[in-house]
Amino acid sequence: MLLSAESLVLLCLGFFLVATLYSSVGFGGGSSYLALLTLFFASFFAIRSLALVCNLVVVSGSMYLYYKKGHIRLSKFIPFVITSIPMAFLGASFRLKEQVFFIILGCSLIVSAIFLAWQTYTFIADTDRIKKYPGYFDYFIGAAIGFLSGLVGIGGGIFLAPVLNHMRWDVPIKIAALASFFILVNSVSGIGGLMVAHTLELPLKETFILAGTVFLGGQLGIRISLRKMSANGIKRVTALLVFIVGIRVLLKNGLELI
Repeated sequence: MLLSAESLVLLCLGFFLVATLYSSVGFGGGSSYLALLTLFFASFFAIRSLALVCNLVVVSGSMYLYYKKGHIRLSKFIPFVITSIPMAFLGASFRLKEQVFFIILGCSLIVSAIFLAWQTYTFIADTDRIKKYPGYFDYFIGAAIGFLSGLVGIGGGIFLAPVLNHMRWDVPIKIAALASFFILVNSVSGIGGLMVAHTLELPLKETFILAGTVFLGGQLGIRISLRKMSANGIKRVTALLVFIVGIRVLLKNGLELI
């Protein structure tokens, strides 16, 4: 075991909280898993690998419940993943220098936190205000976010959902379902990219324990969401946490200023 028992317990508590918060708004939690893992692991190959696996566990459970509730619309979801899968694979196959990785990660966390907070103030619930976009829009957005998600080791839903909510692509529950589906396929593709680049690094005991932890948290969070509880407060707290950790990762691990 790479971590001490005390460190593993602390990490599990953090992962459980992250999985609960993020799954309640359709996300996997990859961005915050990355941030937490940087506090305990030295190898950023292990950090990227663990974050993707935990992402996959959370959104797999979410997807099952979204499907049972009738929120999965494959005909609208497929254009996003057609371009995101190869781009996430390409992004994950890049062998970044450690400092460059942390700079990209820190900036991504900060930007995603801002968008997530912004979403809570531009929340649109009226179905008649949904906007129509050209056919190529879904493919372009899927490719751009897919590449970024593979590059930094997250599923990409935390970037995708705020953008689509702001643009009124569909009602929020459909966007949350799309975000989970997007994260699922990009996490699988990202893991494939890490395998091809020979950078997939999964400490066995930690992987199983953390995966079990996020599964429980994810199931709790998605059930909170599907019972119509407001997610705006949770989103704002999550955005604040992601922003703070993003600043820390950028300054300490990326720019080495603290």
